Amino acid sequence: MGKEPLLQKVRIQEDIESDKKTRVNGGDDDGPVTFVLLLTTVTALWGTFSYGTAAGFTSPAQTGMMEGLNLSLAEFSFFGSVLTIGGLVGAALSGRFADLFGRGALWVSNSFCMAGWLMIAFSQATWSLDIGRFLLGVASGVTSYVVPVYIVEIAPKRIRGAFSAVSMLVMCASMAFSFLVGSVISWQNLALFSNLYSSCVLEFAGLVFIPESPRWLSRNGRVKESEVALQRLRGGNSTNITKEAAEIKKYMEKLQESKEDGLLELFKPRYSRAVIVGIGLLVLQQLGGLSGYTFYMSSIFNKAGFPNNVGVTIATVVQATMSIFGLIIVATGMMCLGSFITGLSFCFRCFCLPKRITILSYALLDNYTSISTLIGVLVFLTSITIGIGGIPWVIVSEMTPMNIKGSSGTLCNITSWSSNWFVSYTFNFLFQWSSCGVFFIYSMISGMGILFVIKMVPETRGRSLEEIQADVAR
Repeated sequence: MGKEPLLQKVRIQEDIESDKKTRVNGGDDDGPVTFVLLLTTVTALWGTFSYGTAAGFTSPAQTGMMEGLNLSLAEFSFFGSVLTIGGLVGAALSGRFADLFGRGALWVSNSFCMAGWLMIAFSQATWSLDIGRFLLGVASGVTSYVVPVYIVEIAPKRIRGAFSAVSMLVMCASMAFSFLVGSVISWQNLALFSNLYSSCVLEFAGLVFIPESPRWLSRNGRVKESEVALQRLRGGNSTNITKEAAEIKKYMEKLQESKEDGLLELFKPRYSRAVIVGIGLLVLQQLGGLSGYTFYMSSIFNKAGFPNNVGVTIATVVQATMSIFGLIIVATGMMCLGSFITGLSFCFRCFCLPKRITILSYALLDNYTSISTLIGVLVFLTSITIGIGGIPWVIVSEMTPMNIKGSSGTLCNITSWSSNWFVSYTFNFLFQWSSCGVFFIYSMISGMGILFVIKMVPETRGRSLEEIQADVAR
């Protein structure tokens, strides 16, 4: 009995190697970019847009909410942070939802999202605000896992990375949307606009027309439906899907021979690399300072003496521009460099300068703080946009075998949201303790992340999911 998993793994690898030789000799049947594929991807990405509008909502809404509802700073701070608490709940449910419902998990998250926005828009008390924000967090926790998994499973491998990278562009656009629209309308109208006109309703309508993931259908024994869904995604009867469908079916059959969905299965040696890489990248993403920069960007610019509105606008434009790239090693290095520059900028205010430095010199250094802080923030946010923000979830989706995808997704998602909460909770304390020290801490964590990426993360570009997962399981 102990040899069976090893034999199954060998058979899977042999089958995939055979398929690779076939493609070399007879061409690659990787499908075209079709209208159905684009519609399906756009519909799924509305969930990411909803997540971004929820994350960016508090910045433009703070003044109006505190004055209009007479909220204290502590009450508003809790309102902002309860998103991550809801995210933890959504993270705990995301893997199981994805296993049970497939793309139907997007219906569930969208329902939470619509309810949350409506509660916020019509709230007259703090408790209803907090519940609404909590529901948005639950939706975000589910979406942050289900959307990248769904996109990875439906996209042809030659453009899978490009399709996944669009997710970060959508996230940047949605946060920019919240900031720009929220600056000219009330927070109630912003909540309604985010719900009814920008994302939730459009996604809800689009879900009616898009197909299920062929891999999810095949895993659940619905092979004929899987082939029909794959045919729709690849362009109808005009496209030959025989090889791709056979590869999916063969891989799922091997997985069905030993059905392993439990959480304890994640700690078996053949899954250890996939789990370690998934958790490692998501911890790096958060503990490297992501939530600190995005949630408290205004505080960073204010303390540096840089105009807040100008800084946030520039940051938004840079993120949107750089989202067309996607290199995780380069991004991790830029993450480290950005935090180092930001920390170094605050050194001019943190440390006492020697007496020989004149008042004029101090003024020049003090002025340099604001500019160099902007540069550091932009470098860090660029790293998030081109890699660290979205690619970890793509790699997790690509590396994780279907039979542990639910439990692995839940574990990775909980880890990500827990780290998110930790950073968002501790940032203000660390920033008050040392405005430069906090960024040096983030820089050191990112520096260790460079070594982690080089050592542990495999190349996935141009390879099928089955090839990647069999290689990782070696």
